[in-house]
Amino acid sequence: MKHFLVYTVLRLGLFLATFGVLSAITVAVFGDKGTVWVFTLVGAAVISSVLSLRFLAGPRERLAQHVQARADRASARFQEMKSREDVD
Repeated sequence: MKHFLVYTVLRLGLFLATFGVLSAITVAVFGDKGTVWVFTLVGAAVISSVLSLRFLAGPRERLAQHVQARADRASARFQEMKSREDVD
């Protein structure tokens, strides 16, 4: 759970930082129009996604390892229960 929380907070922080920078630029250039905010939101989502591939590779890898370890443990428990059923 810790790895998921850390990755989620980092990803959200990266999005908010990207949105802040991009919105400051777009408002300075285009003014405060309703459509500017929509394009800024979409642009921030795309840019932060690309940036997260580079900058959040470590936390994402730790999360993936944690999920894989949990899946392996669950699979082992399932196989153990299945083998006990076969004996009975």
